[in-house]
Amino acid sequence: LASRPSISPHLRLGHRVLAVTRRGMDKVKTAGRETAPFEIIVREPEGGTARFLARAVIDASGTWLSPNPLGAGGVPAVGEAEHRSRIRYGIPDILDRERDRYAGRRTLVVGSGHSAFNALLDLAVAATQAPGTEIVWAVRRSEVGLLFGGGRKDALEARGALGTRLRRLVTSQAIEFVTDFRIARIHGDGDRVVAEGDDGRRLEGLDQLIAATGFRPELALTRELRLRLDPWLEAPEALAPLIDPNLHSCGTVYPHGEAELAHPERDFYVAGMKSYGRAPTFLLLTGYEQVRSVVSRLVGDEAGARRVELVLPETGVCRTDLAGGSCCSGEDADEEPAPAGVERSPTAGGCGCGTAPPAARLLPTISMEKCCG
Repeated sequence: LASRPSISPHLRLGHRVLAVTRRGMDKVKTAGRETAPFEIIVREPEGGTARFLARAVIDASGTWLSPNPLGAGGVPAVGEAEHRSRIRYGIPDILDRERDRYAGRRTLVVGSGHSAFNALLDLAVAATQAPGTEIVWAVRRSEVGLLFGGGRKDALEARGALGTRLRRLVTSQAIEFVTDFRIARIHGDGDRVVAEGDDGRRLEGLDQLIAATGFRPELALTRELRLRLDPWLEAPEALAPLIDPNLHSCGTVYPHGEAELAHPERDFYVAGMKSYGRAPTFLLLTGYEQVRSVVSRLVGDEAGARRVELVLPETGVCRTDLAGGSCCSGEDADEEPAPAGVERSPTAGGCGCGTAPPAARLLPTISMEKCCG
């Protein structure tokens, strides 16, 4: 794709975008705004600053460089910055580049999503290769029956298998599993560190910590643009009700496109993982559909922009929401999931409960094997 004649001359590698604005305008000015080009300020590989003009902007920069901290309240735990050298955020390269960091060490993994699952499974492999490797896993939730996912009921086989494998490791006590633990403080203890919970409990003798606590969007980049963001998810306001984990406890996402991603700033869109703000349910399939719809709109294909060309796969399980509760029932997710776009009543078992989203526009499912990010 990058080598195509229409793209290659305009591709800039090694550039870091510092800001996006309207040329000659801050956020306040209205007159002439929609006809002014976007101005993208970048830092060049050599360290200098350059500016590019564009008719439209799609921010697909993701959230990988904006991880959530270890602190349970969304801010760094006391001592987190001081012990930064012992902490990795996201999924470190445990079995290759950073193998020596974890082999034969006691590591705490914090988080309950698929990033944590992958880190824990890699650590379990490392433990079979390096004697003395110990794994501690801490999660905030107290109810864990649904934590491991839908297993064989998950429409994505690989996603379901992650939880199944991890459940076996916890059951066999290969992993020290700590629930209802919210980190408040990290402090030194000789040549190791201690993670202290807000209830006074302590996880001691730690060599390394992995914060698999999710990600958040970096919003400073677009400070001078007129964006309409949901106040808690930091996703586009029209998209947020479709993906809010407080409302949709099953983790199922609904098809959407350009209309849900639009902002008051005409021809500016956020696509991909960043469009979901702090919601944890993004799939690569979602991003592909977002970009297809947005580009259709930018080239004047209004019908293509409105059309939705996929149905996203069910998780096969009702997920515990962020507050620790769920309107769903069934510890092992034995109930059949509701079809995509159909909500069960709050008293029903199985998936699909919560506040109903706007009616979904569904076409036949496109079969694609790889989908998870």
